[in-house]
Amino acid sequence: MTEAPLLRVRGLSHAYGSRIACSAVDVEVWPGEVLAIVGESGSGKSTLLNCISGRMRPGAGEVLYRAKDGREVDLWQASDAQRRLLARTELGMVHQNPRDGLRLGVSAGGNVGERLMAVGARNYGAIRATAAEWLARVEIDVGRIDDLPRTFSGGMQQRLQIARVLVSRPRLVFLDEPTGGLDVSVQARLLDLLRSLSRDLGLASIIVTHDLAVARLLAHRICVMRGGEVVEDGLTDRVLDDPRHPYTQLLVSSVLPP
Repeated sequence: MTEAPLLRVRGLSHAYGSRIACSAVDVEVWPGEVLAIVGESGSGKSTLLNCISGRMRPGAGEVLYRAKDGREVDLWQASDAQRRLLARTELGMVHQNPRDGLRLGVSAGGNVGERLMAVGARNYGAIRATAAEWLARVEIDVGRIDDLPRTFSGGMQQRLQIARVLVSRPRLVFLDEPTGGLDVSVQARLLDLLRSLSRDLGLASIIVTHDLAVARLLAHRICVMRGGEVVEDGLTDRVLDDPRHPYTQLLVSSVLPP
């Protein structure tokens, strides 16, 4: 690991009226690290992801991102233009529903090419060639480069969304239940793809999931949330094989065979 974290979250809190979603959460992510945030529905993990990915302003706290030029930027003190620039160039978001991350009226190649154009690419031939390369990389038939995403299966749409996000080589990617709603066999292929891409590209990523098997396969480290608070965190194998907080013990025991 390098001498400084890529992302530092300090004292992040958010509430919906009287209901507290996150309370004084501290999180760090290092370059190349995959962090899983796990917990049951309503634990606050999705709210935390929305706040640290720049999609929802927190009620309190800091989200400090170390940009490529070495500057540490507080995402919520930065201007809207600065956040949009980082979202296009250094950050990426993979939604649970791929339709939220794709333009369904634009071809598969066009979806990937748009992200390249957002970071300055202008040569049509080069953009199309790179889009074709990435379709192949996420196991989509290159012959479907001109097909619309609405003609794809759910698993193919999710792989296309991943290609769209990763083609610009972001440094930090946020993934919100990326295997949710997919068949088990499709989930397995997608997880293998995510693991290999993360390793090959040296990506840092934060993945929100309720599935501990997903966390074990992908993550170096786990944060366990309950009631808006992080109740346990540590290396993945340690947390899942030797859980210390009663809630983590309950989570782990609930997925073990009887």
